[in-house]
Amino acid sequence: PFLWYTGKSATMALAAAAPPAGMSDYGAVQHRFSPYSFNGGTIVAVAGDDFAVVAGDTRLSEGYEILTRDSSKCYKMSDRTMIASTGFHGDVTTLTRLLGSRMELYKHRHNKVMSSPALAQMLSNTLYYRRFFPYYAHCVVGGLDNEGKGCVFSYDPVGSYEREFYRAAGSGASLLQPLLDNQLGFKNMQGVTKDPLTVDKATKLIRDVMVGASERDIYTGDALEMNIITKDGIRKEIIPLRRD
Repeated sequence: PFLWYTGKSATMALAAAAPPAGMSDYGAVQHRFSPYSFNGGTIVAVAGDDFAVVAGDTRLSEGYEILTRDSSKCYKMSDRTMIASTGFHGDVTTLTRLLGSRMELYKHRHNKVMSSPALAQMLSNTLYYRRFFPYYAHCVVGGLDNEGKGCVFSYDPVGSYEREFYRAAGSGASLLQPLLDNQLGFKNMQGVTKDPLTVDKATKLIRDVMVGASERDIYTGDALEMNIITKDGIRKEIIPLRRD
């Protein structure tokens, strides 16, 4: 026999017949889990004849929530080398701590500090070792090489890397890289005098591109941390960025 329901009784009957939320008509439930999370942020590194600048913003966010406004993305490895890294903050923390411990072990074994190119190779090996379950970390290494010249190394997720003299990475990389290509790489420009890059020009350019990125990228902002690496050591500068 058919039972006819009207009004409130019909609504209750339909609700009782419907499967629970997340369950199909066959009673199967699908659970989702991701080992990664994207915490945003933008990093950039520029190298000159006798210096390197490694910079990044300090915002740590997830989705539309800002978790903290004071999270550094630049990690000091030695007095001549720094790593900037962004992506999933858990993987970034794990990776930089691992590299730090291996550098300390190298120092005790060889009685000297690991050079920037050697650290770049070690980072490549570390990322490649985890190629089947990669670190979610966009990495850029900046510092001085064995001859005292500035160097920048950029990476893909599984350790392939190359030496450059400028590179941006992170959520705002697509905003920074074209301007760096124009101002530092002189791409698609004719009749331009290629003057040597100075510390003052590099820091002003990084400040300008990061201010621009903070206006367009919601994951970039709060403050810009710039680390200027020279033969005398590392000097840090903090510049306010957009906070909304």
